[in-house]
Amino acid sequence: MKKRMAVCSLVALALAQAPTWALAEQMTFKILPYSRVTFKTEAPLETVIGNTSGEAVTGTVVGDPARPEAATGTVRVDTAALRTGIDRRDAQMFSKDFLDTANEAHRYATFEMKGLEMAGPLVAGQESKARLRATVTIRGKPVDITAEAQVNYLKLTPEQLESQKRFGFTTDNMRVRAAFKTSFTNHGMQVPQYLILKLSNEIQIEADITMARQ
Repeated sequence: MKKRMAVCSLVALALAQAPTWALAEQMTFKILPYSRVTFKTEAPLETVIGNTSGEAVTGTVVGDPARPEAATGTVRVDTAALRTGIDRRDAQMFSKDFLDTANEAHRYATFEMKGLEMAGPLVAGQESKARLRATVTIRGKPVDITAEAQVNYLKLTPEQLESQKRFGFTTDNMRVRAAFKTSFTNHGMQVPQYLILKLSNEIQIEADITMARQ
C-alpha cells in the first residue's frame, strides 16, 4: 500500500512539474534594426552624445527564459556609424588617436554577455530587473563590466504575430535596456580635448536592444 502511494505521489509531482519543464527551452534571439547604442561623456559646457542604431547594431543572444542566468551573446556596434551632431567632432572621434575606425581591427565595439543575475525566470509580459556580466571591447581593448538592466520578454499570439511579422518579430521577442560605465583610458585612448576644453575620462554607455527569436 505504501509503495503504491509513493508511486502515485511521484506521478502527481511529475504532472505538477510538466508545465515548467515544457517552458524550459534554449532559444536564439537575433538583434533587430530597431536597436540603439549611445555613448556619453561630459565636457565643461555640454554633454557629448554619440548615437548609433539600425544596421550598425547587430548580434545574437542565446538563452532560456526559464533560466536567464545562463544566457550568453554578443552585441556588435559599428563605431564608424556613431554621430554626435558635429561633423568636425565626429572626424576627430574617428581618428587614430581615438576610435581608429579606419583600422578594421578597431572599428567594431563588442559587448559579450557572460550571464544574468536575476531573482527568477523571465515572465512573458512583465519587466524584470537584472544585472549583466559582460566583457566590453572598444578599440581592441577588452574590459569586464557589470551593467544594470531591464528585460522585457514578450510572447505574441497568432493574431498579434500576423500583424507584426513583417517588422521582423516572431512568437518570442525580447527587449533589453542596459547602462554601464567605462573610460577612454580603459580602452587605450587619450582623453579627448576640443580647443581648450577637455572631456571627462568617463564614458557612459546605454544600450536599448530589441530581439526576436530565430
